[in-house]
Amino acid sequence: MADERPREDDGSYDEPAPELGALHADYSIPGVEASEANPYRWHTGEKREHGGEAAIEIIDLVKQFGRTRILNGLNLGLPDDQISMVLGPSGTGKSVLIKHIVGLLYPDSGDVLVHGESVPAMTDDELFEMRKKFGLLFQDGALFGSMNVFDNTAFPLRQHTDKSEEEIGEIVNRRLREVGLAEATEKMPNELSGGMRKRAGFARALVLDPAIVMFDEPDSGLDPVRTALLCELIREVHEENGGCYLVISHDLGTARRIADFIAVLWKGRIVESGPSDELFNSGNEFVSQFLNAETQGPLAMD
Repeated sequence: MADERPREDDGSYDEPAPELGALHADYSIPGVEASEANPYRWHTGEKREHGGEAAIEIIDLVKQFGRTRILNGLNLGLPDDQISMVLGPSGTGKSVLIKHIVGLLYPDSGDVLVHGESVPAMTDDELFEMRKKFGLLFQDGALFGSMNVFDNTAFPLRQHTDKSEEEIGEIVNRRLREVGLAEATEKMPNELSGGMRKRAGFARALVLDPAIVMFDEPDSGLDPVRTALLCELIREVHEENGGCYLVISHDLGTARRIADFIAVLWKGRIVESGPSDELFNSGNEFVSQFLNAETQGPLAMD
């Protein structure tokens, strides 16, 4: 096992993309003081073996908006047939990472591979086909306000397939039964609770039988009981369908309930990644502080 002690802050910071400029002189990183010569002394970058094939690989990913660099040499492999979670403090680039994976943003440097194929190198037609592999659950469910639950769930099938309405009905009703909304097909989004909207969004994310399902803070806005119930639902559906599930969150309860694999993101890079039980027992001071919600450690109040 690699040495988990932080590297000394000796100024030995290696630029991940020297052609894009130098830290402090040409760009800044959120949470990094101008006096810090090496902001990554806690980042061992250790990748513990997850025991499976990688469905998604992120390689030396750099993304900058103006002078602010959000992702800075990020490397990560997300295993197939497991539930992975990317955890980290607010503002560390978790949602930006998701947008790169589905090709909504393009890296300034580096690469993103989905099932071995480079997303930035895809043509528009290839990107359109690749996105059919994905289901995406947004924070609030992102339902169309003018459509009832059935039509919201059927929307991807009507847009991306030539299935008959009878076939669509069978698929939609099956997915709505899975998420406990079989009796809510005619309800409009404004008639649903927050938890019901998320479950409807989950059903819609599943109708194309995606190989990869991504959840952007699915626990946001839910009380602890409904968060636990949603986690239970995610675990049950994954056990039935398999595939690569990626959950973006900073909720430790969600991580303990459903994560098989965890990656901790801070300052635009992965601090450590690996099986969840190993990460929760990590000797890395930052990982231990964050995953155990401790007040003492490298992470302080900004």
